[in-house]
This record gives sequence, C-alpha cells and structure tokens, in this order.
Amino acid sequence: MDILILILFILIVLFCIISLIYMLIYNKLNDLVIRINEVEANIDTNLRNKYDLINRSVSIIKGNTDLKNDIFEEIVKLRSRKISNFELERKLSDAYNEFLTIKEKYRDINSDELVKISLELSELNEKLTILIEYYNTNITKYNKMISLFPTNIVAKINKYQTKLFFDRKDMSDDDYNDFKL
Repeated sequence: MDILILILFILIVLFCIISLIYMLIYNKLNDLVIRINEVEANIDTNLRNKYDLINRSVSIIKGNTDLKNDIFEEIVKLRSRKISNFELERKLSDAYNEFLTIKEKYRDINSDELVKISLELSELNEKLTILIEYYNTNITKYNKMISLFPTNIVAKINKYQTKLFFDRKDMSDDDYNDFKL
C-alpha cells in the first residue's frame, strides 16, 4: 500500500512539473506572438501614414513642376489594390526614393507643406526601420522556439507555425529568389 501511495505521489509531482513547464513555454510563445502582433499593427499604421504623406505630396509636386502623370505611378495604382504590408513597404520605399529624387531635382519648390512632408517621411522611415528590426528579432526568437526541443512539442500541440521575416524571406526553404535586393 505504501508503494502505491509513493508511486501515486511521484506521478502527481511529475504531472505538476510537466504542467508547469508546459505553461511556462506556452506563455513565452504567447508573449512572442503578442509582441509580433503589436509590432505588425505599428508597422501597418506607419505604412499607412507614409502612404498618406506620399499621396499628399503628389498634388504639391504636380502643382509646382512640369511633371504630371508619370510620378508615383505605383502609389496611384495602390489605391485600388490589396497588397500585403511586405509589398506595400517595398512600393513605399521606391516611392520615397522617387520623392527624394524629385525634391533634389526641383529644389525651387518652396512649399512649406512639402518640407513638412519630407521631415515627417524621414521620421517615419526611421520608425519603420526600428519596427521592422524589432519584428524580425522577435520572429527569429519565435521561429527558434518552435523548432527546438522541448518548446517544439508545445508549439505542435498548439499548432504554431513558423513565420516569415518582414521582407518575406524564408530561411528554411531552398528558394533563393526570395532574396531580392
């Protein structure tokens, strides 16, 4: 009888230890998921603000230069398309580079609004760089956790999947075409 009680006690202790480890790992995974979701929301907000600023600059530039329809073509097309934040960030980076080129070429545009937009775009780019770096750092931690033992067991039980980096690069596949500059 004493051995049965001892075995039962050992099983209960083992169950408690395993449950505690499971909860700690589960909480750590959820913490990373929450961080990733929050930074995604912040990136989304900043990308929308960047889009709006570039969009506002179009009318100012068209009104003060001889450029008419051939500026920010991709931005104008985006109004009617649904794209991911990854693609939007690339398109907005191209548009920002175009904005800087036009601003450099047409230095005589003395619009206070354009100067304000330029400063805000610069600040947004800095924020986005920091947010994307933070996102990718947390994705690295998350992907590492769901691939290493024993956290991979908890991840499989809860159906966690690996996530792509912000630039959509998948480090675990053999597709080298997703490493575009």
